[in-house]
Amino acid sequence: MNYLLLIHQGDTPLPGTAEWDKLSEEEQQGVYRDYQAVNESPGVTPGLWLETPEMATTVRVDNGEVLTTDGPFVAVKEALGGYLVFEADNLDQAIELASRIPAARLGGAIEVRPIKEG
Repeated sequence: MNYLLLIHQGDTPLPGTAEWDKLSEEEQQGVYRDYQAVNESPGVTPGLWLETPEMATTVRVDNGEVLTTDGPFVAVKEALGGYLVFEADNLDQAIELASRIPAARLGGAIEVRPIKEG
């Protein structure tokens, strides 16, 4: 079964922010190492790191008219920061991998969702 792991940033410190700068060099390097280890895990297809929600454009179609707005209007805890795909035998394996993603312990959350086959 393939699972999509959606990385919700929440309060996770991001490189280039004041919160990130508050982490020690050792903590910053640990975050990089942990993401690299997750991406190199068997069965993982690394996804992409997304820009902040402020960089997004939301598109809707209303009565045939295309409407665009800047960014999604979500709370920071709901902002999607990235994703990856994981081929696993079961949900428990996907949960174990999700628990190793740094955002899960740094103020964010990981949504594990099976990918519908067929």
